[in-house]
Amino acid sequence: MTAQLEAVVRDAVEHVFPLPHIPEAVSVVRRRARTVLADWKLAPDLAEDALVVISEMITNAVVHALPPAVLRLSLVADGNNAVRVEVTDAGPAAADGPPVVVPCAGEHGRGLGIVTALAAECGTRVHAGGTTRWANLLAA
Repeated sequence: MTAQLEAVVRDAVEHVFPLPHIPEAVSVVRRRARTVLADWKLAPDLAEDALVVISEMITNAVVHALPPAVLRLSLVADGNNAVRVEVTDAGPAAADGPPVVVPCAGEHGRGLGIVTALAAECGTRVHAGGTTRWANLLAA
């Protein structure tokens, strides 16, 4: 009975989104995440910051990592209205693949800085299943 209750509570505060490895995935997953954040009734500033972090992290997964990738959103129920954003992928893209052409270098490469600026804490965890990049955002 306790395990069933824990599963129900976890499902209510955690959402997992498979991330197709195509550029269009970013806007599709961002729209789905916006709905989840609205259902959680987060402060507008926190919800907007979370959407920016989600966009940056899933864009990085689509552009720089190996599929498959998954976005996991969790609501931390500790009274702080914290949101945890995690993107897990199969790891970094192979270095021996074709070179990536970046059309405008000035518009790329700021994602990690944006995530770091908006998150209370963030990091990367390498594990047998790939790489998980995570960020915790707190209500102001």
